[in-house]
Amino acid sequence: MAGVTGKTDIREVKRNLRTHFKTLRREMDPAIKAQKDAAILKKVLSLPEYQKAKLVLTYVSTAIEVDTLALIRQALADGKRVAVPYCVPGKIEMLFCEIFSLEDLSPGSFGVLEPNPEKQPVLKSFKDSVCILPGLGFDLVGYRLGYGKGYYDRFLSKYRGKNIGVCYNVCLKPLLPHGRYDRMIDILVTEKFVKRPLPISSEQPPQAVHRDPPSHRQRRKSDGRRK
Repeated sequence: MAGVTGKTDIREVKRNLRTHFKTLRREMDPAIKAQKDAAILKKVLSLPEYQKAKLVLTYVSTAIEVDTLALIRQALADGKRVAVPYCVPGKIEMLFCEIFSLEDLSPGSFGVLEPNPEKQPVLKSFKDSVCILPGLGFDLVGYRLGYGKGYYDRFLSKYRGKNIGVCYNVCLKPLLPHGRYDRMIDILVTEKFVKRPLPISSEQPPQAVHRDPPSHRQRRKSDGRRK
């Protein structure tokens, strides 16, 4: 895992971060949250990736998440197709079902509003789409910290469209713990800025770089010149 050292238990680190971010969100003043949500929405709607997309894949927000209900309404008003996830019971798998209004949703897994795959079209193609990603926290390199269930990690391993992480500025870190198979986000949007993280090869944080120990010859050459 990158971003941690020694014998650190990565699971414990992630649990603590999740608790921290949830607390920050729950303690946020509702009026301030509404202002941040509106600012984030405005930035998302201005993205060329959103404007060009014919299909918007988005999570349905809960009380502590960046609001997406306004995004869903606006995307439908803009004439875009909208699809939201349905978590398959007993599996770490999501189906994206097309919806035509918020009335197509009802409480499902984990109390989140979901579509009914027996009533709403289940999408097989994500052509010309963008995906709005939830996350308790994000880092400036381009990694996200989810809820630990793994639904989006599995989906993103196969999704090839552009993805957009939305997050409050207070829930950002310079670097989050992550594994080699974690996929970086394409665009990060907060109430304060839009960032397009560079590929990890060209924007590798110093603490995440692992180098092989120097050879005997390299050590001998550097003797007496170390600072």
